[in-house]
This record gives sequence, structure tokens and C-alpha cells, in this order.
Amino acid sequence: MSAVAASGAAATAVVTEAGGGAPSAEISGAAHGVLVAGPGGGPEYPAGYAAYGGPDGVVPPTFLPPSYAPPRRGRVGRAYLRMLERVPTWLAPLAVLGCIGGAVGYTLISNPTDSAPDAPPTCILKLTTGLDCPGCGGTRAAWYLLHGDVAAAARHHLVFVFAVPFIIYLYIAWAAQRAFGRKLPQLKIPPVAIAIFMGAWLAFSILRNLPWAPFNWFYV
Repeated sequence: MSAVAASGAAATAVVTEAGGGAPSAEISGAAHGVLVAGPGGGPEYPAGYAAYGGPDGVVPPTFLPPSYAPPRRGRVGRAYLRMLERVPTWLAPLAVLGCIGGAVGYTLISNPTDSAPDAPPTCILKLTTGLDCPGCGGTRAAWYLLHGDVAAAARHHLVFVFAVPFIIYLYIAWAAQRAFGRKLPQLKIPPVAIAIFMGAWLAFSILRNLPWAPFNWFYV
């Protein structure tokens, strides 16, 4: 067994035979550029590789990728991680629930079914072109759902009404696991289903602007 330092690297290698004919190496100094002779006088291989000798010869070296130390976090990063460790698990579901409650409260107070088309906030596309955008009618559909009028809600935004039950269940399942540790059956939505939903939403956004029945029934 021998060790050769290549490219002027200051390193030494002492290779000894372990039990069963397997080579073992102890390398000190710079690891880069060190070549270690294979078992039984076999071909040399870099110290960053591992060679395993079999009874009938030398198996080709197997590359071992170098390990990198993770980057050192700065003061802000460490403070952020400490803050996350102290935040209770139920706070995130409560914050999302607060946002949902604020949106519901605004919808009930503003009553979008009685507002003028140009009343703020308004849709720029609707105001400038007269066409419904993909989201037009969503707030009014939510208002009708909150009052139990599913038919009127579907007329104002059919896609929104279809998506609401899935969104509610996704939130409940996430909040139950996050806040109480209870795992409900997960709603697995494959990418194909998402693509179909987006395509249906696009088709609905186009068809509702056509001036013929029954498409104009969805125009708001």
C-alpha cells in the first residue's frame, strides 16, 4: 500500500489491510489530490473515492460526493427561528380564521348585491370593457351563500360555488391537525384535477360573456 500527494498537496496516507481483504485508509493533511493505491497493488484512486476489494479483484471505485457544511445563519435568521419555536401551533389556524372572518364581515356589511357597478372596490376589466373577469361575481356569490341562496350564488359565480366546499374542508383538515393534532382524511387533489378545474374556470370566464342564452344568464 502507498499514498501519493498530487498537485503539490501536503498530505500523507497510510493504508492498511483490514480483515477480509477490505482496504482501510487513514489520511491526514489536505484531502484534495491524494492518490491511494488500490488493494493488491491495484490502480490508484483518489482519496475522495472508496474502493472495495473482492476476492477476485478490485471493484471499480465508487464516488463519494463531498459533504458541505450548512451555511451559518445570521442574527435575523436565528431570531426568526427562535420566534417560530415559541409560537403556539394553534396561532396559524387562528390567524387564517381571522382573515376569513374579516372577509365574511366585510361581505355582509357592504352588501355587494346593492352596490353600483362603478362603486369601489371595482373590477378594472369590467369598468373599462364591460366584460366579466374570471373573478367577477365572486363576492356577490359569497353574499348569497351566506344567506342560503345557492341558486343565486351559482348564477353569479358557478365555479366559486363549486370550489367552496373543497376549500372549507382543506382548511378544517389543516387546522385540526395543526391546532389539535387530529389527522382527518386528507383531500388529495392530483395535478390533472387542478388542470381540469383551471380549464373549466377559463371556459366559464369566456362563455359567460357571450350574448346568447344560456350563457348570458351567468353574466353579472
